[in-house]
Amino acid sequence: MGVLLKAMNLKKNMKQQIVLERLKELGVTHSQQGKVIEELDYNELKFELVIAEMNQVDIEHPDHKWFR
Repeated sequence: MGVLLKAMNLKKNMKQQIVLERLKELGVTHSQQGKVIEELDYNELKFELVIAEMNQVDIEHPDHKWFR
């Protein structure tokens, strides 16, 4: 059981690091609530990533009319 738990924690940590790296690539340093992104849990990081990715969309582009 200990090995399975370690594997699950490792997977969760890796996913969190991937999201954290992507946020940094997008220039995000703080959450919408003002917390440093390194202090956020995985679910909070996912939320911030969605917001950051949405902000990257060019709403003036014809393919993105539905954002208006």
